Amino acid sequence: MSLAFLITTLIAVATPGTGVLYTLSAGLAHGRKASVMAAFGCTLGIVPHVLATVTGLAALLHASALAFQVVKYLGVAYLVYLAWMTLRDKSELVAEMGTATAAAPASARKIVVSAVLINLLNPKLTIFFVAFLPQFATGFSQMVTLSAVFMALTFAVFAVYGVFAASMRDRVLARPRVLVWLRRFFAASFAALGVKLALT
Repeated sequence: MSLAFLITTLIAVATPGTGVLYTLSAGLAHGRKASVMAAFGCTLGIVPHVLATVTGLAALLHASALAFQVVKYLGVAYLVYLAWMTLRDKSELVAEMGTATAAAPASARKIVVSAVLINLLNPKLTIFFVAFLPQFATGFSQMVTLSAVFMALTFAVFAVYGVFAASMRDRVLARPRVLVWLRRFFAASFAALGVKLALT
């Protein structure tokens, strides 16, 4: 494993995108545990892209304009959906301030599933693996190893982002006006990322 691979991977993972944005949002909305769950879900969402790359399906996606467009617009639709839900959902931040724990498991599943879908419906991630991994991997086993390293770094970096956001949660909840603007910021960011993906 080369130093160039680690540095390039770290830069790619740490650059804010949909996964980082969602993990930050989860940390602010639900706390530290939720942010780690979001990081885990985003990492889990990479698995299908890795499998597609290893089995050669990614090359088919790269070669087929129709397949790429279908996945791309599913991703765009989901990002727009996230933007809309972020704007209209005002209950979760308030509910989390209470002591009720009955809804926690459902919330955990929702966070993980949403995080998985964010990366699963990101065709650029598959294209990234197609263009990136072959530069450093000479065989199947090495490609699997490097993919595992990429996923481990993704989880670690996203978790750091999320835990940091969770540490700021009490300050945010104490300022309703800041809370409103943060909700608008996340909604606008999801929508902007959707537009950016649509124009890809």
